[in-house]
Amino acid sequence: MSARSIYIIFKEKFVPDIRFWILLFFVFRLYGITNAPLEIGHSWRQSLTNMIARNFLEVNNTILYPRIDMDGNKTGIIASEFPFFNYLIYLVSELFGYAHWYGRLINLSVSSIGVFYFFKLLKRFFTAELAFYASLILLSSIWFAFSRKSMPYTFCMSIVIIGVYYGFQYVYEKRLSHLFAFFLFSVLAVLCKIPALYLLSVLAIPLFDKQIAFSLKRNIVLTGIALLFVTYAWYFYWVPYLLATYGFQLYFPKQFIEGILELIAYAPHTLEKFYFSALQSFIAFIAFVAGLILIVKRKERTALFIYIISTLFFILFIIKTGFVFSVHNYYVIPYVPVMAFVAGFAILEIKSQKWKVCVVTLIIIEGILNQQHDFRIKDSEKYKLTLEAIADRVSSKNDLIAINGDKNPQLMYFIHRKGWSVSMQQLLDVPYLSGIKDAGCKYLFLDKHKLELPLTALKLNFISVFENEDFVVYSLKN
Repeated sequence: MSARSIYIIFKEKFVPDIRFWILLFFVFRLYGITNAPLEIGHSWRQSLTNMIARNFLEVNNTILYPRIDMDGNKTGIIASEFPFFNYLIYLVSELFGYAHWYGRLINLSVSSIGVFYFFKLLKRFFTAELAFYASLILLSSIWFAFSRKSMPYTFCMSIVIIGVYYGFQYVYEKRLSHLFAFFLFSVLAVLCKIPALYLLSVLAIPLFDKQIAFSLKRNIVLTGIALLFVTYAWYFYWVPYLLATYGFQLYFPKQFIEGILELIAYAPHTLEKFYFSALQSFIAFIAFVAGLILIVKRKERTALFIYIISTLFFILFIIKTGFVFSVHNYYVIPYVPVMAFVAGFAILEIKSQKWKVCVVTLIIIEGILNQQHDFRIKDSEKYKLTLEAIADRVSSKNDLIAINGDKNPQLMYFIHRKGWSVSMQQLLDVPYLSGIKDAGCKYLFLDKHKLELPLTALKLNFISVFENEDFVVYSLKN
């Protein structure tokens, strides 16, 4: 077979096939997949995810009781989202032993499958071409970097996309297995992260379709109610019980007015999440705006309905999140599939195929370049990997320790001990240090890179048992 024949086959068979691009993006993102959670951005959330997974392996594997390490001398049981993602990491660890990167690979795998179902979902209601371009935009959006992090955001959105797909499959093909798949995937997604719930709003489409039998609509509604019941049981019964019993909370939802005021106060940051963070490309955002104008102007009823109902529900989510949405770029992830879908309409409007390819190529290049830094670990962060070995030299695994990590669980995760993650203010508070000593804290570890004052200014009346250029360790034993 000649080189030209191979080129023609590649051009005609592979390039137009979204599965080829999903696989290509999957392979590309395997670069650095075994990295520990040491990225400058979002390492704290990955460390927390891994910490909970590791505790399922080492402490107790009951999924109802997620545990962290930074709860002092208490149990560490935390009121959080349903730890399905963490539990998958635990199950892999049971088979192969624990490693930092399992969550990355699990997320990348599920998120890649999610893009394929996104394509299939759009293809069902629109055209394969729209589905193709929207999927490419999604692949190069914030999805590109976050689908390889040990975080449940693209993971849960991928699962809910699969659930929505099977919801539509049920009402149009009438197979009970599809109804079960709709419930299973959707409930797991919403339990993982409540914002995934907003995308289920698009299932209102068949409810208004007069050609669909009432019994099918009824079953979808009843399944949705069952889904909401399970979600309510976790977030409004079990989570409050865990909080009341064990006293540690992961998230703090806002009151409606409070959330609106915070979003207004952080308006520039809030807007940035949409015009840049979401699609990671100004070209893609321009396509989104142009696509929105097109579907309104042309009265694309289905597309307009999807956009309006999903946007209204998403606005409720960001209000409940408040300023946290404004200052964390990954909270916009649930909305990105909608933005990619709308942007696809603008790409379709380009008459020349060459210009379509050119614009989409520029979107992909811009998106990747804006996120390429996330694939490398800075040398300045790698010293943290020595923490556990240092701790093993001076203490036993069961010794409670304190370390100056403040609210970030990263140092507690890498030291692989339980205890207290303290702030600079607490280090200067002599009664506080005496209190954690009385509570059983055996050693105080200080990361020199995080100290805001010289060691001599801390006035620590403890014996130093280890010191190097990165850390100093004090014994709090009597």
